[in-house]
Formats: sequence, C-alpha cells, structure tokens
Amino acid sequence: MRGGIEWGGLIRDSLRFLLVEHGYRLAVQEKTRAGLTGPFFGDYAASVANIHEWGDGDGILTNYAAHPMEGAVASYLEIAHDPRYRDATFDMNSRYWKSRLRATAYAAAYSLQFEIGPISEASIGNVQQNPKARGGVDWVITPTAGLAWMVTEDFVDKRYISRWENETKSDRKRAMVRVFLNPTRSFANLMEFKMPWHRDTRPGITQF
Repeated sequence: MRGGIEWGGLIRDSLRFLLVEHGYRLAVQEKTRAGLTGPFFGDYAASVANIHEWGDGDGILTNYAAHPMEGAVASYLEIAHDPRYRDATFDMNSRYWKSRLRATAYAAAYSLQFEIGPISEASIGNVQQNPKARGGVDWVITPTAGLAWMVTEDFVDKRYISRWENETKSDRKRAMVRVFLNPTRSFANLMEFKMPWHRDTRPGITQF
C-alpha cells in the first residue's frame, strides 16, 4: 500500500515557493517595503484584525488570474508529494477528483498562510492595514479558481500535449509544449528542483 503524504518534502518545496513569492513582493512593491517598519507583532495583529470585507484593492488580473495560478502551483506541489494519487490523470473517475480535492484543500491552507500566516502579507509589509486592502477575496478565489485552473491544465495535458509530443521527433518542441501549455505545473516542478517539463505520469521528453 502506498504511503501517506510526504510532509517533509511538501513543506520544504512550499517554503521555497513562499520565499519566491515574498521575494517578488519585496522587490517590486514599494508599499510592502514601507510596511516593514514599526512593531512587528502589533502591526501583524492589527493587519489580521482589519480583514472584514471582500475586495482587497488588487486588480482583476491579480485576484482572478495570479491568485488562481498560485493555488494551482500549491496544488501541484501537494500532488507531487502524495504517492497515492500523483499518477492520477484527468478523468471523470472518483480517484482523479479525490486527488484534486485533496490538493485544493492544501492550496486553501497555503493561501491562508500566504495571506495571514507567520510568513504572510500580513506579517511582511502589513498589507491589510491599508483600508483598501482589507478584503478576503483571495481566501476564496485562490483555492477554488486554482482548482479550475489545475483541472484545465490536466485536461490540456492529457488530451492535447500527450498527443502532440508523440507526433514530433523534436525534444525541444516536446519541452516547449509541456512548459508553455502547463505553466503552473511547470513552475511547481521548478520549486521541486525538477525540469519544468517533468511528468510523473509518463516518460521524459527524450524517451520516445
């Protein structure tokens, strides 16, 4: 019988993803850097307590594209460390959907940590102290729209990518198709220190 979730590897890779996200925030967001001053615990608690509406001041692309992609990446990290389900591919059977719902539950936990956890927007930059950024939209959209994004990539991978890569003799084309048509899976692979075109469910790009 296959073992349970590989928590050590999952937490390690998730922390790597988290550091990349917060590193990007600190690099490009002046408001985040400005929020680093002041009492850490007091400002952190005030940021969390300030959340009480839907909108958080971010644009449509951030809320409804970037955050769903974050949810999909976190989900793929969970799948990669879940031996019982990591070989599940898109299908209408219960095994596939159970695997994706388990991954979505993890994405919800990851999203909550990213928003208000110890290493979060609330603790690093105190984002929610801004009156325009006190909404909880990302708590809902990240895992739910992330599930839709992941299922779409799974569908494209099984129905199209796997067919196209068998029709070409070019390793480069196989790699490009896998990477660009499955962007969040590719990014999750990078967080695991794997090639972005890696698949647990079939051979590498040179093994055709």
